[in-house]
Amino acid sequence: MASKERDRRITDVGTLKALAHPLRMRLCRNLTLMQVATASQLAEQVDEAVSLVSYHLRKLAEHGLIEEAEPQSADGRERWWQPASDGVSIHQEDFRDAPEKAAAHTAASRLFAEQRMDMYRRWLDERAHWSPEWNRTAESTESALRLTADELAELNKDMLALLHRYDEQGRAADAAGDTEGRENVAVHTYAFPFRV
Repeated sequence: MASKERDRRITDVGTLKALAHPLRMRLCRNLTLMQVATASQLAEQVDEAVSLVSYHLRKLAEHGLIEEAEPQSADGRERWWQPASDGVSIHQEDFRDAPEKAAAHTAASRLFAEQRMDMYRRWLDERAHWSPEWNRTAESTESALRLTADELAELNKDMLALLHRYDEQGRAADAAGDTEGRENVAVHTYAFPFRV
């Protein structure tokens, strides 16, 4: 697969709303992990009807979030999908010029946070079924720092660069067939100001 745009920036409300649907977000997340899949494969993962999943995949494709992939089998009836980019980024500054855009951004951000928290809760509920090694290395931490807005921007940039480095390392290992002991790992970070 050719190198794709990294962290495509979403700047329009239509695309944001297309992504900010609970099932569509799950489909995007699963497709990102699988890299290529059919509606049938994704429907099985999200426990939904193939017709419903196909509809939502087409909506995601209309907004350029996913695209058709090369067929992975000889069955010409199967339609294969892949992410259109290696991730997306959504910035509040792109949606603050109108109240309805700001509201759409806030609603989308809440959905994404809820889905991330659901993933973490699932980990907590299932951690007894993971090996001691994974339990030892899984991390949950909170830091309260005293920073300026510029320092926070620099911290975010450094953390994103570090995550990209590990992502590329993992992808290269997978491509080389080094899959022993590899699992999907979610890294959620939130960096925001607060007052006590």
